[in-house]
Amino acid sequence: MLNYPVKVLLAFGETFSGNTELHDWLLKNGYPELGALSSAIRGSDEALVWLMKNGFRELAALDSAIDDNEKAYHWLNLNKHYFLAAFSDACHNQPEAVEWFTKNDLKIFLAIAAKIRFYRDNQTFDHHKLHF
Repeated sequence: MLNYPVKVLLAFGETFSGNTELHDWLLKNGYPELGALSSAIRGSDEALVWLMKNGFRELAALDSAIDDNEKAYHWLNLNKHYFLAAFSDACHNQPEAVEWFTKNDLKIFLAIAAKIRFYRDNQTFDHHKLHF
């Protein structure tokens, strides 16, 4: 994720605020993996499958790690995706991760992590909306 331009990272972060135009922009302008990651984090199984099928296993693992999947978190570390594991920790507001991102002047990732955390913390489960 470190190789994306700042404007792309900002667009990615805004997708968690409900900005569908920026989500579509990511999908249509060379960043479909970030659009799919956003969709996966927001609960799309289809997006998660897309990430796996299109060579973005590390982003699929990131989504699962954000969902508290310990196997995915360990997979990230075993496969040397330390940055993504740290980003997952930042999404969980782990003090060590927050300190590391701050110390390394990577505050944009803290802002994105905060948006993801806010989005996830404000979701409610409605069993009437199950998809069969």
